[in-house]
Amino acid sequence: MNFGDRLRILIDERGITQKELASQLNIAPSTVSSYVQNTREPDFTTLKSLAIYFSVSIDYLLGCRTNKASSRQEDELLRVFRSLTAEQKEVCIEQCKVFVRLNQKAKSS
Repeated sequence: MNFGDRLRILIDERGITQKELASQLNIAPSTVSSYVQNTREPDFTTLKSLAIYFSVSIDYLLGCRTNKASSRQEDELLRVFRSLTAEQKEVCIEQCKVFVRLNQKAKSS
């Protein structure tokens, strides 16, 4: 997945249009469109603004893998988790613990 794909996903998840994003970041709508279409890349300042706006890391936007996660799925899970409210994070953790217990029961059967 490349920068434009990641940006498109973030825009969709936020439930906004490319035009709304452009307005929020004070850039031309055609510029956002070219980012999503992978025909242009943002400068450092815009990249930083996008990361702040979507509450993601610049590494995530650029597709750089960190050594903290062992897969793209773990990176995605961390990104989604960070976007939750404190209460939602607690619920998410408890639900994940249920999955772990179910897996442990299945292994011991």
